[in-house]
Amino acid sequence: MHYNVIRRISGLLLGLFSVTMLPPMLVAFVYDEQNYRPFVIGFLAIFLTGLALWLSAKHAKEELRTRDGFVIAAVFWLSLGLAGAIPFYVSTMPSLSLTDAIFESISGLTTTGATVITGLDELPRSILFYRQQLQWLGGMGIIVLAVAILPMLGIGGMQLYKTETPGPVKDAKLTPRITETAKALWAIYAGLTVACGVAYWVGGMTPFDAITHSFSTVSIGGFSTHDASFAFFDSSVLNYTCISFMFIAGINFALHFKAAHSFNIKLYSQNGEFRAYASILLVHFLIILLGLFVLRASFGNSNIIEQTLFQVVSFATTSGFTSTAHANWPSFIPVLLIFMSFYGGCAGSTAGGIKVIRIVIMLKQLSKEVMHLIHPHADMPVKLDHHVVPRTIIHAVWGFFTAYILSFGVLMILMMVTGMDQVTAFSAVAATLNNLGPGLGDVSNSFASVSDPGKWVACFSMLLGRLEIFTLLVLFTPMFWRD
Repeated sequence: MHYNVIRRISGLLLGLFSVTMLPPMLVAFVYDEQNYRPFVIGFLAIFLTGLALWLSAKHAKEELRTRDGFVIAAVFWLSLGLAGAIPFYVSTMPSLSLTDAIFESISGLTTTGATVITGLDELPRSILFYRQQLQWLGGMGIIVLAVAILPMLGIGGMQLYKTETPGPVKDAKLTPRITETAKALWAIYAGLTVACGVAYWVGGMTPFDAITHSFSTVSIGGFSTHDASFAFFDSSVLNYTCISFMFIAGINFALHFKAAHSFNIKLYSQNGEFRAYASILLVHFLIILLGLFVLRASFGNSNIIEQTLFQVVSFATTSGFTSTAHANWPSFIPVLLIFMSFYGGCAGSTAGGIKVIRIVIMLKQLSKEVMHLIHPHADMPVKLDHHVVPRTIIHAVWGFFTAYILSFGVLMILMMVTGMDQVTAFSAVAATLNNLGPGLGDVSNSFASVSDPGKWVACFSMLLGRLEIFTLLVLFTPMFWRD
């Protein structure tokens, strides 16, 4: 393990993160708020810590290995959650405990969208902007950004990219150099953010709300500047705009890049994961729409299609935005919406969850196993987009699913140990491990009522989901630390 290299790169990454304190500080000045002090303190504390780490190992030039990348990714996201909590903790509006400040920071950076803050409409705009910005930075991953703009990370860039990028297949690069790959992803990400912000502004949002909600929409985060989330705007135009960009953000960004680079939108329909992603949304939309028509005729047919589509896309992509009181719908629907977050979006998107491509591979493998019972000597490889899926990928997918289910069970039991009832504990783990945000029961609106131990379990669950289980769990194995 190259600890000096780990310290040097961690210092550089923290130094990079300290710069993110400047935009909310500028917002405070623009809106004549006296709330810039938390961001000044945050900038100085994070920058000086990063500088100290970098100076302690600035001459370290060893090659960064895969194990080092895992450590850097885990340590950085943990330190980032702690560092990002500084403005929340120092600020008097809102007044948060240390646990609540860390919870809010980690929730933002992991694009979970779970919150302990109420009274959002009364908060300073600088704090509101900061919350949204955390999600935008966490969406594509600050480590991928660092690889794009800090070539000084050198030959170890691919190790960081592999540990940060979500999805089962992480070795494929869009461009010959990993730095160019990261830049390409961020160009698509930034372009979608600008387009989303303009669309919101044209649709009737104020410039501030348009910018901040574009951050949390494209990152599939779910934070809002209003307690009522999208219900605050009461606008069909804005709802459909949000639906469109949530759907787009749930697609593999590599697919976006290839389609834009070749000017060929047919690549979407030719992609098996995209077709499965769209089919999942359509099927669940029809099921829930039928359920509402049959069980809640008084719901109001004028906007039942709009509200159903909004909730389906929001939960399936793990965005977590709400446009209506979905918890008051017939009981099977909120539960089905929570289960949809387990699918998540496509691999390589900003969505959480298991990822659609893993679901597709597992279902195809399950189908082949059933067929083997009928034809035990037949050779039936699993194919995706006319390509045979390697056995190593299939084993990795099933290994991930096993780790996911075991982690979910352990986390749910831990939540219940803290005093939660079964429904709340189940939905709290689903909301955090899938990086969804809203749950059921006592956490349907916020996590404010959750005990401090429960919030720490939730923080671990959010990090576990954001780093896709193995990146974090591998650090707990003795073999990992052996030279």
